[in-house]
Amino acid sequence: MLDRLIAAIDRHCGVSGADTPVPRLSLAAVDEPVEPAHLLYEPTICFVAAGTKRTTAGELVRVAAPGQMLLTTIDLPVTADLEQVPYRSASLRLDAEALTDLLVELAGTAPPAAPPAGSAHVAAPMSPELVDAVTRWVELLDTPDDIRPLAGRVEGEILYRLLRSSLGPVLRQWTAADSTATRVREVARWIRARYAEPLSIDEIAAVAHMSAASLHRHFKAATGLSPLRYQKHLRLQEARRRLAAGDATAAQIAQAVGYVSPTQFNREYRTAYGLPPVQDAARLRTGRTRR
Repeated sequence: MLDRLIAAIDRHCGVSGADTPVPRLSLAAVDEPVEPAHLLYEPTICFVAAGTKRTTAGELVRVAAPGQMLLTTIDLPVTADLEQVPYRSASLRLDAEALTDLLVELAGTAPPAAPPAGSAHVAAPMSPELVDAVTRWVELLDTPDDIRPLAGRVEGEILYRLLRSSLGPVLRQWTAADSTATRVREVARWIRARYAEPLSIDEIAAVAHMSAASLHRHFKAATGLSPLRYQKHLRLQEARRRLAAGDATAAQIAQAVGYVSPTQFNREYRTAYGLPPVQDAARLRTGRTRR
């Protein structure tokens, strides 16, 4: 069944990644080995059709092989490494409203067994029925006139099959109004909006309506990072993006993303990316980093 999905991705993606005319669908195709990419994942589920992807977020490591899916329910800075190529995947950006509407329809049905508590970044196998639905979703790109009337219906089927899978409890937590998972997700977005500001763990805990110890435990279980390490990863990713654009000096960028000490910025940047900021920026701009 994966061969049909791979063929559909190849017809519309080639050897790059791209959004598509189907709402919330993006495709990825990589044929040659590439360096690990430092990315900020938003709530998304990635369906892997070929190749193997390893993602690392702090202490969380997840591997998705062909026929598996990788669910992320929180804004999460990760390092993504394609361990095997060629790599092909289709990704669905999660729509909380569509998922909530479906859960209302399914009210009273028994959910499957729960995953480990606090999971916000989870890998799991795809059922044959789910592979078929994802394939038909991607194949709508073959007949553009069918996208508007059918895309939402096929996406609804995909969400239904996800809710009936081992990922169902994670998705249910994601939509719950006052669950711990929801509060952690909202805190992550709050930190993301203020990544360049000086934040304290007590201030963040107050936003979450948790004690500092409880926030640290739940946040780290969800993201693999403490709240302040999460903020640091966001700062460094944004600094790297600005350095690659070449619009300012390293010192100016360090200050813009919230660093008071250029020395600390240089040290933490090199630890994260393997080179000092200026050398890494030169490498990025000359294309030696290929993702």
